[in-house]
Amino acid sequence: MQFQQTLKKKYSFEGKGLHTGRYAHMTVCPAPENTGIVFVRTDADNATVAALAENVSNTTRSTTISQNGVSVSTIEHILSALTGMGVDNAIIEIDNIEVPILDGSAKPYIDAIWADGFEQQSEPRKYIEIKETVEVVNEEVGSIVRIEPAEEFSYDIKVDFNSKVLGVQHAVWNPSVVYAEEIGTCRTFVFFHEIEFLFNNGLVKGGDVDNAIVIVERPVTDQQISKMSALFNIPALTVREDGYLSNLQLRFPNECSRHKMLDLIGDLRLCGGFLKAKVTAEKAGHGINTTAAKAVRAQL
Repeated sequence: MQFQQTLKKKYSFEGKGLHTGRYAHMTVCPAPENTGIVFVRTDADNATVAALAENVSNTTRSTTISQNGVSVSTIEHILSALTGMGVDNAIIEIDNIEVPILDGSAKPYIDAIWADGFEQQSEPRKYIEIKETVEVVNEEVGSIVRIEPAEEFSYDIKVDFNSKVLGVQHAVWNPSVVYAEEIGTCRTFVFFHEIEFLFNNGLVKGGDVDNAIVIVERPVTDQQISKMSALFNIPALTVREDGYLSNLQLRFPNECSRHKMLDLIGDLRLCGGFLKAKVTAEKAGHGINTTAAKAVRAQL
């Protein structure tokens, strides 16, 4: 029998939010059995927001949940980290609206928490078992998330942006894959041609070249590169031969699909716990991921 787990102590993180640029302090705390994951807005009279699919309020470029008159955004990486490390119960205190982006992956959480181990609790883990297959399809973009009954969890994701740089990528997560080493370290990514639009629409105010892989899919001019360097306040950016901006080295050849898996794990934690299911996704994003989580919640 698998018992519930929580953290052995508190862990604090701080930094800018990717989309708002707002600086936040966040502390991930142990929690009693059957708490699940709950955010506490310490700047808003300690209002609580439960990490549940019915509280999803926005999925533009990241996942936002809202309850009791307050919101918390870009929650997917910390939810993914806690799920991948096997944490059932945690209270996450935060003093602003957006979770810090840190390095764009779940690695800072893993580095802080993993080595200390976890506190086993007295209650058995409550797995979410699927009664009927859930399938959510967005025909317009060709995306699908399918969640089927299974004896143990398995996730499989296919990423296809019709990109000559990325190609078609796959990633998997199952009991034989070590999340902390093979999924959680993978960083968020963005296409070069999207960045100006995102900045102009206020969607990446906290982005920089330390927390995102930048894919250069289309030819760019020296003037465009200079403008990008100015946006990030970093000189001498170049485009590598493999089509990525020169800011980062890939941790895996398919790091981008592994990051999409990271996001999927975090979004599906909004089902309310650990899924015992077979999950298959193609061209997935926060909108379809959280819609699938809501459909699972409707079965409970």
